[in-house]
Amino acid sequence: MSTVSNLKYLKNNLLKKVPSVETVLSIPSVCDFELSFGRNAVKNATRSVLAGLRKKINSFETELEIELMDRTLEVLQEHGEEWNLTEKIFETLQEQTRSNLANVINATGVLIHTNLGRAPLSSRAVESVSAIARGYSNLEYDLKTGKRGSRHDHVSHLFKQLFPHKEAIVLNNAAAAVMLCLNTFAFGKEVIISRGELVEIGGSFRVPDILERSGARLKEVGTTNKTRIEDYSAAIGPDTGALLRVHPSNFRIIGFTQSVKTEALVKLGEENNLLVIEDFGSGNLLTLEPHGLPNEPTVNDSLSEGAHLLIFSGDKLLGGPQSGILLGSPEVIKSCRQNPMSRALRVGKLTYAALEATLLSFIEDKAETEIPVLRMLALSKMTIQQRAENLIASINIRKSVEISIADGTSRVGGGAASDSLLPTAVITISIEGIGPDELTRLLREHHPPVIARISEDQVLIDLRTVEPAEDRHIKEALESL
Repeated sequence: MSTVSNLKYLKNNLLKKVPSVETVLSIPSVCDFELSFGRNAVKNATRSVLAGLRKKINSFETELEIELMDRTLEVLQEHGEEWNLTEKIFETLQEQTRSNLANVINATGVLIHTNLGRAPLSSRAVESVSAIARGYSNLEYDLKTGKRGSRHDHVSHLFKQLFPHKEAIVLNNAAAAVMLCLNTFAFGKEVIISRGELVEIGGSFRVPDILERSGARLKEVGTTNKTRIEDYSAAIGPDTGALLRVHPSNFRIIGFTQSVKTEALVKLGEENNLLVIEDFGSGNLLTLEPHGLPNEPTVNDSLSEGAHLLIFSGDKLLGGPQSGILLGSPEVIKSCRQNPMSRALRVGKLTYAALEATLLSFIEDKAETEIPVLRMLALSKMTIQQRAENLIASINIRKSVEISIADGTSRVGGGAASDSLLPTAVITISIEGIGPDELTRLLREHHPPVIARISEDQVLIDLRTVEPAEDRHIKEALESL
């Protein structure tokens, strides 16, 4: 018999010795797992482990490997509870039932980090969500009349306080808000937009694709770097449904550029009885100038320039839950609410609970102390450096680990002012013989995961985006390296 044939023969014999699922399920310690995980979960985990065992046997290339596995299976048949099969099943059960969505520590210095869930909620918002999530609520029930109510009422009075004479509708994100208003006012019609604003946002979603899905037809004007009011005026015709401005978000054109101000676009729209819709981006209600950042316009700035419909995110500089806010006159918002599509794009009770608490922070002038992303914006470099020095002084590290402090920059992140930088102090980490990619992997594998960033082949930790209560986790992660 050839070596190949003999190897195949030995493998087949060995595969016959792999126990059946029912045999393994009869092992007392495996039976005990059912109390915690349930029989179906234990059965699925057992199947997975045995399938892995068969795959391993089929991958053997030497008779010695087969012989060693053969001895192991003989031990299994005689002393099933003593073999590590039960341990592997338990590990599989833990892996299969572990929550995939987990808290992480954002040590990147990017305040509005899309991949890490954008802005964290305030304690006030978290408490509000927790309270509403525990039981039933008056989401669509009027406690005064005892009859059906509207979910929009829970935040509409707050938006009126922040933006007098305006109404709002809350959708599941800003793209949904764009889609709803265009479907309401420009279905089957043309929407005029500058070529310089046809950007792609996170997750490969492109503004033109979103516009077309709304049922509106895209009409581009101007060039990538220059668009004038005359370009919009010349494009207006009998099929025009609306004029649209889109904030460039994380995209900038610099140098030889020209764009049309909202005020001028509104004047043109009113002369032609057309709505001007502005996708505003981050929804910053407060000016960023006190933090040394470029003067990005606020929501009120845009409203003062006359935009008929304003769209912004609830989970960026507003500091609330994922949502898209559509803000405008009562008549315009009423039309959007009556659109059947609004039901498909609406938000639930937990979003309303978090958003209500967030808006109250602004109304009560507590936003800069209560909302995490605004607190992070206000941190000085000196404050961050002092925290970094205290943290390093408390760490017991191996000799091969080098930690120091250097000057650096934090970034605001997604939406308005996305490329704006804030001076900071960063903790630099290096380990002899370990590259930056491997080092960041080790930090990610810590519990809770610490997400650092790499710059010029250095691993950096920026405490601007780390809550002070999380410093101890950074310390533990660095000491475990």
